[in-house]
Amino acid sequence: MSKSYYSLGLMSGTSMDGVDASIIQSDGETKYKVIIDKYFRYPQGIYKNLIKLRDKIKSSKDLKKFSTEVKNVEKEITLFHAKAVSQILKKTKVNVDFIGFHGQTIFHNAEEKISRQLGDGKLLSKLTNKTVIYDFRQNDLRNFGEGAPLTPIFHKLLVKQNKVNLPATIINIGGIINMTTIQEDGRFDAKDAGPGMCLIDKWIRSNSIKKYDNKGNIAKAGKINEKILSNGFNSYFSSVDNNLKILQKSFDVKFFEYFFGGAGTPLLKSLSLEDGVATLTEFTAKILSFHLVDQDKGAPHIRSSLGSRFIFCGGGRKNNFLLEKIKKEINGKVKVELIDKLGIDGDFVESQAFAYLAIRSYLKLPISFPETTGVRKPCTGGVICKN
Repeated sequence: MSKSYYSLGLMSGTSMDGVDASIIQSDGETKYKVIIDKYFRYPQGIYKNLIKLRDKIKSSKDLKKFSTEVKNVEKEITLFHAKAVSQILKKTKVNVDFIGFHGQTIFHNAEEKISRQLGDGKLLSKLTNKTVIYDFRQNDLRNFGEGAPLTPIFHKLLVKQNKVNLPATIINIGGIINMTTIQEDGRFDAKDAGPGMCLIDKWIRSNSIKKYDNKGNIAKAGKINEKILSNGFNSYFSSVDNNLKILQKSFDVKFFEYFFGGAGTPLLKSLSLEDGVATLTEFTAKILSFHLVDQDKGAPHIRSSLGSRFIFCGGGRKNNFLLEKIKKEINGKVKVELIDKLGIDGDFVESQAFAYLAIRSYLKLPISFPETTGVRKPCTGGVICKN
């Protein structure tokens, strides 16, 4: 029997509201067991500093321009992660072998081979006295991959262990939507598939005191601006027609702002809060459906490679209005369900995944594949820090 490890995964997503923490037990290959999941909300000061910094970083040059601020915020969130580690370890008797530290993404550009996640692995290792594995994307980028998504190998184990009928597609709605399809014979592939909550959340933050659209109620109260929506679509599909690589690339959250006029989405400026959210929600649902549904033969039909089951996880799955729109777009042709129905907490799939990736990185097992990130050959990743 292969050796089993305890690993703590720390995930802070594009909403930048806090840290998901999960301890799992796994051999890094065939099985895993969830020990504990816990969420730690960022204080308002950290949240504001992160949002302010990410909005400033519009290019790789800005990483150097604002390097002092980057280092200061990085230290701030690392200290917060250390406190979170201390608190979650007090709630369990297991001795954690590794910490999988995702960090906080502030810039991602695979073409430049740059993906910057705030998080000082050396400092976290020193503060926690644990082996920390972080900076998971760099080896993939060096080997001509997109650097993301990295969670598909965990999705594959997840569906196998939970006896999910295959083929099936797991759709994670975070700031960016990524999807993993697992076939009956074990083959799998994955990709980023468009904006998740990034456009919606930013519009709400910029035009109200709220951080997100709870259950989609704001969008539900608004009216879609068809002209602006059409402009967004035309710009997006024109980009796709001119560069088909867009369909295989990983995305920074700022990428989709371009289709509404760039940073600050100026084409939406004339709209009310509700109408802006309604328009962006429609755009988000339709872009995802473009990746799910073939429409070149008349009536919409599910792409044959995706299977007959769509399983949603991530924070965006709680946006009921968005989910209803997605269901409408795919026209009831496939079973749609929340991952929670399988007895899996959809809030912690990614933090569990990075706990799993930490183990695989330590064992030098691959975490990215040609079918998931476009890397030239399966490769491991993660920088290992031992205090």
